[in-house]
Amino acid sequence: MSGPELYSRPRRIGRGASLTLIFMTVLAAGAATGSWPGEHQRPKESADSSLVAAHEKPIAGPTDPRDAAAEAMADGKSPTKAAQDAVSRSGDRWGSVYSQGEYEEFEQALDGEYTGIGLRARRTADGWVQVSKVRQGSPAQHAGIREGDRIAAVDGEPVTGHPVTEVLALLRGKHAGTPVHVGLQRGTRAWSETLRRANLSTDSVTSTRLPDGATLVKVSAFTKGVGDQVRTAVGAAPARSGVVLDLRGNAGGLVTEAVRASSAFLDGGLVATYDVRGAQRALHAQRGADTTRPVVVLVDSGTMSAAELLTGALQDRGRAVVVGSRTFGKGSVQMPSRLPDGSVAELTVGHYRTPSGRAVDGRGITPDLEADADTLRRAETVLTGLGAPS
Repeated sequence: MSGPELYSRPRRIGRGASLTLIFMTVLAAGAATGSWPGEHQRPKESADSSLVAAHEKPIAGPTDPRDAAAEAMADGKSPTKAAQDAVSRSGDRWGSVYSQGEYEEFEQALDGEYTGIGLRARRTADGWVQVSKVRQGSPAQHAGIREGDRIAAVDGEPVTGHPVTEVLALLRGKHAGTPVHVGLQRGTRAWSETLRRANLSTDSVTSTRLPDGATLVKVSAFTKGVGDQVRTAVGAAPARSGVVLDLRGNAGGLVTEAVRASSAFLDGGLVATYDVRGAQRALHAQRGADTTRPVVVLVDSGTMSAAELLTGALQDRGRAVVVGSRTFGKGSVQMPSRLPDGSVAELTVGHYRTPSGRAVDGRGITPDLEADADTLRRAETVLTGLGAPS
């Protein structure tokens, strides 16, 4: 893919919820992460790490965040606040403004690494922030934190009732090696731990052999290198066996990685088209994939953006049966612009379409087979019908 850097990512839940997004289980179960990006980390889709040049045509009038930021700076006011107000006035559903620090965190997460203590969490019905998963080998695991533990305080500040996204942002911090003091509860026991943050990998791709011989490839986000990881996982599957590509809860990521992942299943050809201010462009898979292997794609309401792009391509080209529930419907393209104070504004400039010309934004992808429960079992049944060994 050539041209300026493209973004197509979900909206931030709210100011102060650093690097959080609406996706997957955020929509389905109210979960979110800040210490362990992946399913709930807010990724971007881009060709590289450069920013769009200042001469890109802005949205005209007072809704242009660059003009608003420049005027605010000249008046001694906050450029970031002015830009946020301008984006709000613009009516751009996916427009956003990020501080320089937030933007740097996005870049770090897209490299497949992040700084944190290695846990996921969710908010309970009574307002507690409860640990939902602990990463193996992480500072959280070494400290003895378990799934189900409740986080009562961070660095001495009570967090019960606070948005889970804000609590997790506090746990992440910015630098490896820095300490964070965590107050915890487990049943009637209350105690505290001082952990040191570490550089951790996102582990965006996992591969598992299913009992019937098929291979389950789970992709939680399209971070750098994921495309090749998917190709390696599919290539390592037994010959003529089926593959279940699990994109449930995948909020997207780098478009180039999703396109590269498509080359594990498509022998070249169109993956998607997109427009940038009226200019039409196309994305193509590389040649060389085994197109005889049966494939089922699992999706849900948290399947977004680049994950929808890949799903639509495999469905339109008859390469996979899609099982699950309708996807989120995030098919717009954002471009970033650097503001005078170092913050970054993103504005929507175009939309993606599947190979058959279907628009994704606001519509999503309808699966071939609806399944809300026992989705994986349904996928295995479908693979058997497609010719996968049982």
